[in-house]
Amino acid sequence: MTLTVTDLSMARGGIPVLEGLSFALGAGQALVLRGPNGSGKTTLLRTIAGLQPPLAGRVEAPEDSLVYAGHSDGIKPTLTVAENLTFWAQAFGNSDIAPALAAYSLTPLAERAAGALSAGQKRRLGLARLLVTGRAIWILDEPTVSLDVEAVAMFADAVRAHLGQGGAALIATHIDLGLSEARVLDVAAYRAKPLELDDFDGAFL
Repeated sequence: MTLTVTDLSMARGGIPVLEGLSFALGAGQALVLRGPNGSGKTTLLRTIAGLQPPLAGRVEAPEDSLVYAGHSDGIKPTLTVAENLTFWAQAFGNSDIAPALAAYSLTPLAERAAGALSAGQKRRLGLARLLVTGRAIWILDEPTVSLDVEAVAMFADAVRAHLGQGGAALIATHIDLGLSEARVLDVAAYRAKPLELDDFDGAFL
């Protein structure tokens, strides 16, 4: 089980942001993406997840191995915590949500409507979805937004357990997750060259 990115170039809003990026992520490995806001981390993750096409290069991974968690928590506010997780578990052919509830201390909140949760609790529920997908490669964009120190530790424990089971994780984050085993990739080194004026010749004809 390996995610391989080869000579990848991508754009945001039609403007190239990153180019010539290559890496491989295997079972039991984590890669943390660094870079200032606007450097292209989200665009990279969305491209790898198949949500937008690359300008050039290749993304290769086993079929049905990727799961993406972006800025949205992806929960339905009118459903309870347990109902939300059950929906996602069934969508991925699973049924047991108890480990996911326990991993993020959501068991006492299982019957509470998701819309009544705090921002941090909603984020924990959104991250708990990863545990019911059965997917091997987690692609995570700023997963710790709205989380307090205790919840960040829960997330790090969940990632570490996932790696221990042969999974992999690609994470864009500005904070230290305490994952000493994770490699770090600064995407700023792959910023696309600025467009020259000649690139726009004829664009408005």
